[in-house]
Amino acid sequence: MATAVSSTPARPAGDGPRAEAACPAPPLVVVAKIKSALRIVQADAHARRLGLRPGLTLADARARVPHLILADEDQRADLALCDHIADWCDRYTPLVGLDGEDGLQLDITGCAHLFGGEAELRDDLMARLAAQGFTALSAIADTPDAARAVARHGRGGLVPSGQEKDAVRPLPVAALGLEGQSLRALTRAGLTTIGDLASRPRAPLAARFGADLVNRLARTLGEAQHPISPRRPVPELIATRRFAEPIALMDTVLATLRGLGRELEAMLAERGAGGRHFEASLYRADGAIRRVRIETGRPLRDAAIVMKLLSERIAALADPIDPGFGFDMIRLDVLAAETMTTVQSGLDGRQRDTESLADLIDRLSVRYGQARVLRFTPENSHVPERMARLVPAIAPGGRPDKSGMAWLQDLAGGGLAGDPPAQPFCLFDPPQPIETLAEVPDGPPLRFLWRRVMHEIAAAEGPERIAPEWWREAEGALTRDYFRVEDRNGHRFWLFREGLYAVEIKHPRWFLHGLFA
Repeated sequence: MATAVSSTPARPAGDGPRAEAACPAPPLVVVAKIKSALRIVQADAHARRLGLRPGLTLADARARVPHLILADEDQRADLALCDHIADWCDRYTPLVGLDGEDGLQLDITGCAHLFGGEAELRDDLMARLAAQGFTALSAIADTPDAARAVARHGRGGLVPSGQEKDAVRPLPVAALGLEGQSLRALTRAGLTTIGDLASRPRAPLAARFGADLVNRLARTLGEAQHPISPRRPVPELIATRRFAEPIALMDTVLATLRGLGRELEAMLAERGAGGRHFEASLYRADGAIRRVRIETGRPLRDAAIVMKLLSERIAALADPIDPGFGFDMIRLDVLAAETMTTVQSGLDGRQRDTESLADLIDRLSVRYGQARVLRFTPENSHVPERMARLVPAIAPGGRPDKSGMAWLQDLAGGGLAGDPPAQPFCLFDPPQPIETLAEVPDGPPLRFLWRRVMHEIAAAEGPERIAPEWWREAEGALTRDYFRVEDRNGHRFWLFREGLYAVEIKHPRWFLHGLFA
């Protein structure tokens, strides 16, 4: 079951049926420059009753109705407003898609009973839009295309199930969503209504006008389904609480979220899963929406932990939540879930320490943001600065597998127990240039100058040759020879010579890449 909503510009403040009867306000039209002339692109209900339609030039409109209220078209603002209305319609169903520049499509399958039925849902939607100052037409049908056709080119309303054909047959062929050459070709052929097309064999229509026309016709007649493309990720689980009177106290909001968290906990436990992404949506009575999202590094379903993270996130918001006239609906969603297995705690207590660390990472990520809580994860590269990269600590990539951890341990331990580390964990990025003195061009340095301090080499080990990664095709990449050196004061350094002498470069350069503990 789908709902199509088509909106038009709102009337000026204070305008309505009673005000129009007492003192009719001038009609409102939105104009834009099209083909070197100012033309109407949108018109309110009053203007349409007077015959002012989109496409009419402003000169002709003024000749018919001298007193007009004009507004310049602002496509960016119109799209932003349409997005805002689409977010607001999320209160009825999570499946909300855009339909052109001034329409929306809602898949209300399984949601209508929450409002008392399809007619009650439509009445509530239209009443709330009217209260916000919007003029809209809506229709409910079994297929999105049928609802769209009845809303945009008919009188709207509720189309009984299975009667889409009778509802759309009198509508013009433009209700199929055709434009330009296809629409003109149908009109010239005398096919002006959907009924004219429906009475013709489909094969000749497809041969003459294309398969797209036949597909659109089948969807509009209710013979085929075309799913709505939702704007936002569809939640895996939803818990909703509506209020007869809006609530404005944050304590009540938090208490409501705790109750919704317990509902989700039961749903997740039934599935044997845990949530990774949670989102709380607060719907204000005036149409504003505030969303608070949290992500965790492991699957969770404990309502107390989820509520603690939500409280941390709300407290850390740069823009505090303003209840305004109050919230009339609160929703808590699970946007992503994973299978959750119960792990038995060992006698050594390490499992508890792991859970405590995960809780700490989640709290820090929620409070300060994922981009500020990072960890290293290994990469398959033999170039030292590319062997690891920083990722958010709660991201899946921030949890290296056992093979990756073993690879890092082998690298740090030199391969055998008790061996000195092959590479230091403290690396300079980028490597720092140094001045050296060596006995032979390919040998280790005798001394080097770094940060205006001379270091005399007492012992050196190497070289360890690392060639450039040929698959990266980096221009100017040179071979590196690494040395582990120790000065007379016992300080250990990791140096490398860039470039092979007399082969790749005439004068190789030396760099300090890391420090050993």
